[in-house]
Amino acid sequence: MGSGKHAQEEAVFEQVEGQVQASVEWLRLFVEALGALVIAAGVVVVVLALARHLLRERGSSFGPIRLSFARYLTLALELQLAADILSTSVAPTWDRIGKLAAIAVIRTALNYFLSKELQAEGATVVAPAGERLSRPDRP
Repeated sequence: MGSGKHAQEEAVFEQVEGQVQASVEWLRLFVEALGALVIAAGVVVVVLALARHLLRERGSSFGPIRLSFARYLTLALELQLAADILSTSVAPTWDRIGKLAAIAVIRTALNYFLSKELQAEGATVVAPAGERLSRPDRP
């Protein structure tokens, strides 16, 4: 009688585990889609800003446009890394863990360099006290 109860508990455990895995996979899919939407929104913002730039401000730099797009890319990279972590947390195999490690290193490096570029661009636009400086390309 004890082994029948044990088999029943194991069946319930497997059912719950399957539901948790399915839920995490749906969450991963949502986070990946959100990351893609952030990139798409960034592209739309950049295209509109470039059109405005070409029509009105021909002599000015593209710095603010690049800075804006870099912010979108940084957020999207964070979301994609979160999706990869979710994917690995459901069914961790050494193969998935190795892929996650490689992806995490690449995305972290990209994020680091994007953040550095954002800081460098921001430093040329905003004074240390928080006052806006006039940009060299604008009066």
